[in-house]
Amino acid sequence: MKSIAVAVIVAVATVAFMAETGQAIDCSQVKAFLVPCVSYLANGGNPTPECCKGVSNLQKNTPTVAQRQDACQCIKDAASLLPKIDETAASNLPAACKVQINVPISKDTDCKA
Repeated sequence: MKSIAVAVIVAVATVAFMAETGQAIDCSQVKAFLVPCVSYLANGGNPTPECCKGVSNLQKNTPTVAQRQDACQCIKDAASLLPKIDETAASNLPAACKVQINVPISKDTDCKA
């Protein structure tokens, strides 16, 4: 009986997760994913494992074009508040983390293109 209850809970959690993946991503989520990257974005060098985990989470949470455009705009807005962003480090962040992501990390990107 206990195993049936556990199976039901897992099934419900899986359905809930699947429903959430199609929802819009908000800027607070995007910022939370990328906050560990601020030092790298300002100074270059090597991103931390926490930063790369955030980039990976950003990629996983933006499967649709609309979600990527929303995330891009959030990144662009946040980056405009940080005057010392190294644009080279920003554009190299996904590769430095070995994550293929279709969300540009830059303050100068056209997010609708």
